[in-house]
Amino acid sequence: MEVQRETPLVSPPAPVGEPEVPNPFIEDLDAESSENVSVASESMVQSMLVPAAEEIPLAPPQAAIPTPRSPNFNKSVPPTPTLPSEDEDEDDVPELYLPGLTLPTMFLPIPNTDALTILLTKYIPAEKRPPRDLFGDYARFGGEIHPLVMTNSWRAVAKQARDRIVEADPEDVPFILSLWYLRLSSLARMRLFNQTVAECTNLFTVLHAIEPPETQAYLFDRVMPFELEVLYAKLKYWAGDHMGYLDALTALLQRCKSKARAAKADQAASAMWTERGSRVCLIVASQLIEMKDFAAAAGVLEPLCVQNGNITSPALRSAVARVYLQGGYVVMAAKHFAAVAEDPAADPVQKTMNAALYASAEGDWPRATSELQKTLAADPENFVAINNLAVALLNQGRLREGIEVLEDALRASPATIITAEPFLFNLSTLYELRSSSGADKKRELLVEVAKWAGDGLRTTCLKMPTS
Repeated sequence: MEVQRETPLVSPPAPVGEPEVPNPFIEDLDAESSENVSVASESMVQSMLVPAAEEIPLAPPQAAIPTPRSPNFNKSVPPTPTLPSEDEDEDDVPELYLPGLTLPTMFLPIPNTDALTILLTKYIPAEKRPPRDLFGDYARFGGEIHPLVMTNSWRAVAKQARDRIVEADPEDVPFILSLWYLRLSSLARMRLFNQTVAECTNLFTVLHAIEPPETQAYLFDRVMPFELEVLYAKLKYWAGDHMGYLDALTALLQRCKSKARAAKADQAASAMWTERGSRVCLIVASQLIEMKDFAAAAGVLEPLCVQNGNITSPALRSAVARVYLQGGYVVMAAKHFAAVAEDPAADPVQKTMNAALYASAEGDWPRATSELQKTLAADPENFVAINNLAVALLNQGRLREGIEVLEDALRASPATIITAEPFLFNLSTLYELRSSSGADKKRELLVEVAKWAGDGLRTTCLKMPTS
């Protein structure tokens, strides 16, 4: 799948038909009326409110008309709106010519080494080290993006994006911005966060300097990929300002809410902004979990579990239960697990996994092992269940069996397993517990990881010191 110049690499901001997603917006008062309601009098005011449909009636109620009246055929009516012509649409679109986005000085050189190479140099002899691409040679796949992404060759993706940006026409701004997102996301995948921050700052410095303001507003509202805005918000996270990151995400969520409300007449646009709001909600919940605020994370996710029309999401409800388990709220977790168990739309494999997790929380490791084995009988490639089964076996003192379970999965699908850092961390931990051959086994695992990992692996999961 070669990247074509006419096709953006990320979803365009124009409204398109997208699959239905849970509505992330908690129903609240209208934005204009809620500004004047104080917190102290909220309960009293809510009892006096009337539905929005009654606040501005479209026609006088029938009871207000004492006698029927004949229609007035001579009254003035507003003219029928005319559809704008293509020429008028083109005149309304401002011209965008941004040569500053394609300057080579906007980019920094990518290092030709990484943490995995350092480990290989320290622990593995030169003749046993697997070959790795540290120069980003994207020509080996004919310039196609898909093989590079599937092999985690993020260095090659980043270099290819940079070369295409420099060669691009400054008038083709949507294509250039999609390439910028590909470049920045690849750098972040390689964990080059300082370089990501520097280049992203360069990009938005150019964008914020666009004149006149109407052109800048048009670019941010119609041309800018939403993914770039999310990435720009994450700069605060990489700078260590986690609360500032939450504030930036909240601002994005508020924008999605206002856009979805304004686009009620356009179902495609409303669905698009609703889907974007859902994604931002999930990012907020993930950040709260990282900050160990499990109650707040569950509070963000719980409104999404049941939608209008009594539509439930068993997968999301199971995720909320796991968040409660992680925070130690076993009673609340049991409540959500029970709701999933009674939901006829829930996947049986999901129900079995939930039962195993709840048994693990109660310390009933034999029952957890039994439930996980049932899951694997129904879905042998469920690597989450395989990882959890190894943990359950370890807690029963069955160390050898746990190692065999993980090693069998690694041999069956190395390209998938290597990218799962918790899997590698658990296997390295089990090797350490086998003190007789732990060091040799970890070196063998390092070689296997180097064959399949690509770029950006967090090498701390291998538990091998670099110094």
